[in-house]
Amino acid sequence: HGRICQLAFLGQITTRYGIHLSGDIDQSGDAFASFPNGIAAVIGPDAIPQAGLLQIVAFVGFLELAVMKDSANGAEPGEFPGDFRNGALDFGWDTFDEETKLSKRGIELNNGRAAMMGIL
Repeated sequence: HGRICQLAFLGQITTRYGIHLSGDIDQSGDAFASFPNGIAAVIGPDAIPQAGLLQIVAFVGFLELAVMKDSANGAEPGEFPGDFRNGALDFGWDTFDEETKLSKRGIELNNGRAAMMGIL
């Protein structure tokens, strides 16, 4: 949940700053910038249409089931909880010693906790 909140927090501050994707979000010509920020984009009179919200949920579900599997590349599923390495990105995790790995996992956990509070 921490990683999701980190992405949500980044998206929140980016759109609040006024940065939106260019172009139209649908065939009828509604721009990305025409929808409100925050929870108002999901709930309210100017919210994203229900069909669009269902597309987002379906895409996230696909990522959860097919792409972001909790297993290390070539290792047994879940070398440790939250291990989502799937062979697509390699930042040299296997080259770190155990102390560095524990430190980096703790840092990510704390950043996730901070983002959970920040998204509120």
